[in-house]
Amino acid sequence: MSAEANIENTKKAYAAFAAGDASAAMANMSDDIEWIVRGDSAVSGTYRGKARVGEFWAAIAEKSFTTSPHRFLGDDDIVVVLTHISANGESAEQADVLTYRDGKVIQFRSMNDTALQERIFGHK
Repeated sequence: MSAEANIENTKKAYAAFAAGDASAAMANMSDDIEWIVRGDSAVSGTYRGKARVGEFWAAIAEKSFTTSPHRFLGDDDIVVVLTHISANGESAEQADVLTYRDGKVIQFRSMNDTALQERIFGHK
């Protein structure tokens, strides 16, 4: 798919996530997606598959996590999302890198503020 199509699919997924519609947010994810969260917090690590990503989303929802994307950049099968996140009364800027293959997200990498994440979710 084109970078433009991948960006549009990414925008739809972020809107669905914000609306609490996990099924629609996962619509363009590969069944064996690899979701990577940097750092040493309790939620850091690599989540493989939609079910594990759903468990991760449930964990961050407990801290009232929100993400407000403000820029989508695409090049071939890579989409970078610059977003403002907040959780548990704290906030930060974050960059998410999505890798697409055949119209499906196969990898999601979160370039997050690891210190903030550790304060909010605790250490491993």
